[in-house]
Amino acid sequence: MLEVLPGFPDNVLGIKAIGEVEDDDYDDLLVPAIEDLLTRHDKIRLLYVLGPEFEGSESGALWEDAKLGAKTFTSYERIAVVAESALIRRSIKAVGWLMPGEVRSFGGNELDEATAWIAG
Repeated sequence: MLEVLPGFPDNVLGIKAIGEVEDDDYDDLLVPAIEDLLTRHDKIRLLYVLGPEFEGSESGALWEDAKLGAKTFTSYERIAVVAESALIRRSIKAVGWLMPGEVRSFGGNELDEATAWIAG
């Protein structure tokens, strides 16, 4: 499940993954939220939190993520990923240079730092 995090500037979308993320989470929440921001801004910022309650993504969700990324590839000014998993953080660092915007990964205890960076 995905949940929108409140309290961010209008050009920032904060998302928290809880339990298992399914393809419907993209269709019902993430894609509409990103498309809404892109009606008001040329470039947006995304904070994606994968905390201890994140259990993974079903294969359909991974496909939806790939489709969304291809569709909005050049639309991101900054992306911050907060993850408990060192493997996820290393993966973000390994592929983050492919993105046209800035991408940073943060540890699970660095949500405040990630929030300041994404909103700053």
